[in-house]
Amino acid sequence: MGRLFGFLSAVIVLAIGMYVYSRQAQSSSAAAGVNNPKAAINITGVKSDLISIATAERRYYASEGKYASFDELISTNYISVARQRPPYTYQVETSSSGFRVLATRSGDDGSGMPPQLSVDENMEFQTSE
Repeated sequence: MGRLFGFLSAVIVLAIGMYVYSRQAQSSSAAAGVNNPKAAINITGVKSDLISIATAERRYYASEGKYASFDELISTNYISVARQRPPYTYQVETSSSGFRVLATRSGDDGSGMPPQLSVDENMEFQTSE
């Protein structure tokens, strides 16, 4: 009787663990805003690139006292990020009071990836639908 109770307990714990794991996997791909794993990987890479560019922009501002264009960041070796991560291309919009790094998707691939992602000087992400 004790073995049966132990076996049933293990099965129940395993089922609960698998349920929690599947819910976590669903919420992590939903947080990226996409429904397929390849698109989630691409969005994660794009967000990482945006953070790198925004961090470089903040470092440039700290040393130069102004925000730089994307070309200036590359030429002064503040970043080593490529200008694009297909299907997204990057650009930096600057003003005297801040900046915004944009990733814009080219074409409509139907994968559910957002057409535009951006991060600003406060490191806040925004997504356009």
